[in-house]
Amino acid sequence: MESQEPQVKNSPLMPLMYTNRVALKTILESGDGETGLVGTTVVVGGWVKSSKEVKKERLPPPQSPPPAAADAFPAASHGTKDVNCVEILQSRIPFFRTIIRVLGGSASSPAVRQKLESLIPKPPPPSIFFLDINDGSCVSSLRVVIDSAIVPVSAGQILPTGTCILAQGVLGNPSALGKQTIELTVEKILHVGTVEQDKYPLSRKRLPLDSLRDYPHIRPRTTTVASVARIRNTLDFASHTFFQNRGFLHVQVPIMTTTDPEGFSEKFQVTTLLGETSKKESLVGVSDADGVNPETVKAAIQQKSSLVEQLKRSDSNREALAAAVQDLKKTNELAQQIETREKSKPVTAVKPDLVNFNADFFGRQIYLTVSGRLHLESYACALGHVYSFGPRFRADKTVSAKHVAEMWTVEAEMAFAQLEDAMKCAEDCFKFLCRWILDNCSEDMKFVSKRIDKTVAHRLEYMASSSYDRISYREAVEILRKVTDKAFETQLQWGVPLTDEHLSYLADDHYRRPVIIYDYPKAVKPFYVRLNDDGKTVAAFEMVVPKIGPVIIGNQNEERFDMLNARIKEFDLSKDQYEWYLDLRRHGTVKHSGLSLGFDLMVLLATGLTDVRDVIPFTRTHGKANN
Repeated sequence: MESQEPQVKNSPLMPLMYTNRVALKTILESGDGETGLVGTTVVVGGWVKSSKEVKKERLPPPQSPPPAAADAFPAASHGTKDVNCVEILQSRIPFFRTIIRVLGGSASSPAVRQKLESLIPKPPPPSIFFLDINDGSCVSSLRVVIDSAIVPVSAGQILPTGTCILAQGVLGNPSALGKQTIELTVEKILHVGTVEQDKYPLSRKRLPLDSLRDYPHIRPRTTTVASVARIRNTLDFASHTFFQNRGFLHVQVPIMTTTDPEGFSEKFQVTTLLGETSKKESLVGVSDADGVNPETVKAAIQQKSSLVEQLKRSDSNREALAAAVQDLKKTNELAQQIETREKSKPVTAVKPDLVNFNADFFGRQIYLTVSGRLHLESYACALGHVYSFGPRFRADKTVSAKHVAEMWTVEAEMAFAQLEDAMKCAEDCFKFLCRWILDNCSEDMKFVSKRIDKTVAHRLEYMASSSYDRISYREAVEILRKVTDKAFETQLQWGVPLTDEHLSYLADDHYRRPVIIYDYPKAVKPFYVRLNDDGKTVAAFEMVVPKIGPVIIGNQNEERFDMLNARIKEFDLSKDQYEWYLDLRRHGTVKHSGLSLGFDLMVLLATGLTDVRDVIPFTRTHGKANN
């Protein structure tokens, strides 16, 4: 079936694929200059960001002699010109005036004629509407000019913020009211999507970012969130470009897994047993208490008890009192049923250790993945260099500006590579992303530099071109112990993890640029990290970035079977779950290394924002998942 949208011919602007609409970025960021597009007919669409109505001055009606009787009714037009409501009313005015003269009598009856004149329907004065619309393709908005005398439309339809409009018109030089270098004069409106102003959250000016989190489905229409989305998209493409250009293969790893690579974090368990339990309970019998919130029932009891007391005091309607008492009795019975239901819930609902997971969907315990590194290893040990890009999950209830329950991660594994190679890859990747965003997202970077952080572009430029210090964990501890002008909340001693406060001092205050810390104590890193010759530290590293913290973490993996087997026992992990992982050491083992890049943290760095919840499209945090 062919598209029903109008086809605009002879336009130098290329419309978007699968639609006849031209992206506003094509117009507003034209390489040949916007003035070269004057006179071009285009179709554009977007959402109203701001608007203004200007009333046109009404010209006095022309004084013409009264028409003859035969001309009282204007002849029907046989042309092809479209006639709007205003034109129809204006064409009928001579006819109305003839009727007034007949009914009003001679010139000696001015009062009667004046009263009849007031009954003549007067068309509303025409207006010019100035709309600034944005379609999400760029930061800037396009000024759209609509003359209601030419294109019949009402202010209530198109003026409210958030209104969607699709229109065809001609690009021209801006009017005196606009600051833009080009604007669109509308010839035809193809679509208007109206807005319920009292319910539309963006009707209010400058809604803060924390309030916008309650409207994740609407907030992309704000300039800030739209800009963040475009920067995120650019970094997404850049991440794939970096690895693809260096011979890495993209491998999709599972989101559900039986293993826990980290061993430190809380996991989300996936099960169908709760649903099966509900089905079994429903076979026993369905009562009014099923699916009822206990708090709702408590509130109903209070309300109905209050009503009973009021009726007792009034003593005016005994029938109403009896009905209210009976209703309260039933509600109390329902509350007792709910209480009984809560007490009779099976123990397995609160003690997962007692659940028979053999009856579960997969026949065993399974979780949302914390990391895809282990699965990625199996492909690296066959294909060489591989990487993956996807969501990772942590059931951590801690409130943090840098971590949420679901975060996207870029992970890479390299066969025949050691710790030094992984650190070099991490540094190259980070610098590549910084340079790419500066070179390919200039307009959005100008916006975030102006609105969010004036230093963000300079900071990215500096990090893309500077060299990074590499220090061992032991050296980091020595530096921090010598600090005298700052008191750390956590007491520092060798063998404990470096806190965010420690890492922030090293990157923000001491080095003032990214720093790579390596050779961590074995107790603070996962079981699969290669044990160093000292038996105390492991071949792991973290790249710590100013204002953000660790953005890339990596390590050399333990390729020795005996060492890995001992580490699994040391962490008290189930050997059965890791037999497949040990197979990679049994059969053709190889030295290999990898890394994980916190993609959402990279977006946070590039935008200058401070809370990761503002750079993730649909954030999942403890107690909150809106849609």
